[in-house]
Amino acid sequence: MGMVKVSGTAARRRPVWGTAGVFLAVAFTASGVLGSVQPALGVPTEVVQLTQFGPAAGVAALAVFQRERVARLLRGDGPRGAGRAGALLGAAALIIALGVLAYVVHRGGPGGTWFTRPGALDHPFALIVVAQSIGACGEEIGWRCLLQPLLRTRFGAIASSVTVGVLWGTWHVQVFAQRPGYAAAFLAATIGMSVVLGLVLDGTGGAYRLLLAGGFHTLVNLGMLLFLDEEAGGVLAMSCFAASSVLAAVLCAARAGTDRAPATLHGT
Repeated sequence: MGMVKVSGTAARRRPVWGTAGVFLAVAFTASGVLGSVQPALGVPTEVVQLTQFGPAAGVAALAVFQRERVARLLRGDGPRGAGRAGALLGAAALIIALGVLAYVVHRGGPGGTWFTRPGALDHPFALIVVAQSIGACGEEIGWRCLLQPLLRTRFGAIASSVTVGVLWGTWHVQVFAQRPGYAAAFLAATIGMSVVLGLVLDGTGGAYRLLLAGGFHTLVNLGMLLFLDEEAGGVLAMSCFAASSVLAAVLCAARAGTDRAPATLHGT
């Protein structure tokens, strides 16, 4: 990874889970507050969900007390491998394509209303794309640009990615009001996508990492908006999406090979 290792004493002075706990507490709380005020503000959820900025609030709160550490985590080890953009965005397209294919097959063919035309949405599609991109970056600056690198200093790429995926999925608390099968499939999907993101982005940092993670997230959200009815609580749609996400994670893990050892940033 080309990172400078710190001594065991330094690592103990900067506990990972304490920092992660503060981030998660603020992210969950801020998202709850933002979600509750969104209706009053009149911001349509089809355009953007304000809860997405909860993780960004978590990063901002941490920066007040651990400015240098947060800056190091966000900066990372520097961008490496421009080809990762194609790999990551291609993975997003593959996840949606395979999920939709499985969904159509299980529905017995392409008939029905599984596809929503962009022009049929309640708001201009261009506005939705821009707002979704901003919202996705609001999430990913917390999950993939801070929490993932933080856990990566203690654990391997796959272990840290799975952990972030579980926390990311649990953060979507509204999902657990749905049927158990839906919630379980959603959690499997967040873990699968987190592994894809964690492996492809491993060793990257800065704006490069944020743009790639945000781009992946945006493509997936738009794909689900146009091609799946999972927002209506459809277990089949979510299950197909989860299966394609897990498959993509398995393919990424197989290509990455053996899980690499934890990588530490100086002073983390």
